[in-house]
Amino acid sequence: MKKNKSLLRLLNIFIGLGLVYAVFLQVKIYQYSNLKAPRNADYLIVLGARVNGVEPSLVLASRIDTAAKYLKENKKSVVIASGGMGPGEDISEADAIKRELVKQGINESRILLEDRSTNTYENIKFSKRLLPPQEKSIVVVTSSFHLYRAISLAQYQGLRVKGLSAETPWMAVFKSYSREYLAITKYYLDRYLLGF
Repeated sequence: MKKNKSLLRLLNIFIGLGLVYAVFLQVKIYQYSNLKAPRNADYLIVLGARVNGVEPSLVLASRIDTAAKYLKENKKSVVIASGGMGPGEDISEADAIKRELVKQGINESRILLEDRSTNTYENIKFSKRLLPPQEKSIVVVTSSFHLYRAISLAQYQGLRVKGLSAETPWMAVFKSYSREYLAITKYYLDRYLLGF
């Protein structure tokens, strides 16, 4: 009986700590998703997401729409479309971003492609190579749930960026946030325990 009570108490402690951690992550995600992007940034980096064949997923479409709106209002900004080609994708995420931006009236001359990355760390790493060496004003465009980790990874790689949050489609909220909690946890483990 005592053993069962001890196990139950231990289980309750773990559940409590898990809830506190989940609230902490949600607060961080919320704080970053409400950041205001500066006007007239020199560069926008649009982070890729799933492409279904050649069609952007709902999550990627929201990022593209957010970037297009910003680019129409800030005519001198150059955009880096970032994302490689994964399973089930007939074109790279970068190509999908470019195609949709052009459809929305953004001139091709303003669009640079980074089409090799396979994750957020590489999105930042490979996009950084397309930037001039001198410090510029840079804005990362990604989904509201993803902005905290994206900015953290950029800063870890020595890139000072601001964020522009794209709305997360309601159909993708549960899946996206669940996966993001795990991805942030992996980032913490990699950085603070493994020191990547």
